[in-house]
Amino acid sequence: MPDRVLPVIQPGKAPDPPPIFEKVAIIGLGLIGGSIALACRQRWPASLVIAVDDKSVLEKAMVLHAIDVAADDLIVTSEADLVILAAPVLENIALLEKLPEQIDKPTVVTDVGSTKRRVVEAARSLPARFTFVGGHPLGGAAKHGIEFARSDLFTGRPWIFTPDSDRAGAALEQLMAFASALGSTPSVMTAVEHDRVLASISHLPQLVASALMHVVGEQAGVDGLRLSGRGLADTTRLASSSAAVWADVLRTNADFVGGVLDEFIEELQALRDGLDARDTIDEVFVSANQWRERLMAGRDTPPEV
Repeated sequence: MPDRVLPVIQPGKAPDPPPIFEKVAIIGLGLIGGSIALACRQRWPASLVIAVDDKSVLEKAMVLHAIDVAADDLIVTSEADLVILAAPVLENIALLEKLPEQIDKPTVVTDVGSTKRRVVEAARSLPARFTFVGGHPLGGAAKHGIEFARSDLFTGRPWIFTPDSDRAGAALEQLMAFASALGSTPSVMTAVEHDRVLASISHLPQLVASALMHVVGEQAGVDGLRLSGRGLADTTRLASSSAAVWADVLRTNADFVGGVLDEFIEELQALRDGLDARDTIDEVFVSANQWRERLMAGRDTPPEV
């Protein structure tokens, strides 16, 4: 028997993992789109990251070495294996109508919007060569823009997918592997359940923080704000968010957001009526303490969504 030749293990860096999608096109290089681009370049150096946005944004992305191909025209998406819609929600919906004009090959399409029902419904009109799976990475920050993008933005964060049909099976598996490779924890929900839950854990807190900062600022003024401690800054962190980003989110989830907002207003009214009633104050504070403990259990800080 001839001697068996053992493989030679070369010292040095391990080989890069093969990309799940060789050509990834990202339309919209804000915080989320830019962070996906950075994470892809870091995780799969051999992949091609294509970006579509305004020239000024693309120039910043090139300086950050976040992308390989840049254009302000959708024509560069023609060879993409994966298209990620990372513009505001209603703009993503409009982009779905334009993609078939540029891409004539089988392609997986996803989005990163904070609401899912409207975009999932719109995607049903795509030609059969496209497989759309709604997506929402729940990593974020109060500040938006490519300059705030980070390759580790999704580490340890949920990434929700909302498939609309059985034919999304293979694409869903690829997308979940893609999200996992970027450090997130992927899961699957229906679009309706996603929008209902996000109305409570994301959309309402944004409205509350913005309204609170508005009222406090108007009442306290600049001199009064100088006296505030860290509590006000922590409570109103989300008040730095962009109205341009949130307008589409609230418009496309107005029914669920309206419902939880009504409940919040009722709770505030109960507090208003019970300011001199110890039982009312105790009830709310005890409940809030308990839910806060559950929120914080097992983690240092809650995810930003």
